[in-house]
Amino acid sequence: MSKSINKISSTTVPIHLENIDTDQIIPARFLKATTRDGFGDNLFRDWRYNSDNTPKKDFILNNPTYSGKILVAGKNFGCGSSREHAAWAIKDAGFDVVVSSFFADIFQNNALNNFLLPVIVSDEFLQDIFTAIEKDPKTTLSIDLGEQTITLGGKAEHFEINNYKKTCLLNGYDDIDFLLSIKPEIEEFERKQEAI
Repeated sequence: MSKSINKISSTTVPIHLENIDTDQIIPARFLKATTRDGFGDNLFRDWRYNSDNTPKKDFILNNPTYSGKILVAGKNFGCGSSREHAAWAIKDAGFDVVVSSFFADIFQNNALNNFLLPVIVSDEFLQDIFTAIEKDPKTTLSIDLGEQTITLGGKAEHFEINNYKKTCLLNGYDDIDFLLSIKPEIEEFERKQEAI
């Protein structure tokens, strides 16, 4: 499975709520696993399932009308504890992008480290997205990481991303892969230092 992200055009799953914290994303009782697999099954567990494990019909992830690789959420997504498992759960559930008007810093870094692209848009653009999806659940968003743009219909916004993380996402590099990719430059630098 490729970890790289470049251009993504997809329908979305909208969660029109603000201040979604990491315990709502993946409850603490599910943090015992030692691998990243299987966390997607418990994404938004307490919102998705009743106490008898039957799906809650009114929760968006249980509605077959909505699907796609892009999760759209309200402002201040990923607040609360610093658990990396929140990014694991979202990625494991099949999402490659989360769109919001604000992310908690630790969540944002955890997402980037786990090949999940957090795209920050203006409050107005976020509301436009929610409105468009409400009118047509098959609305698609297009994200171009290289150009750092997100497009809804004929309207586009530029989003910011750390250049290093952008390079890693475009190439599917984790930190070690990145260092290996610049090994010739590192070796050349060392040769020059030895010659001084």
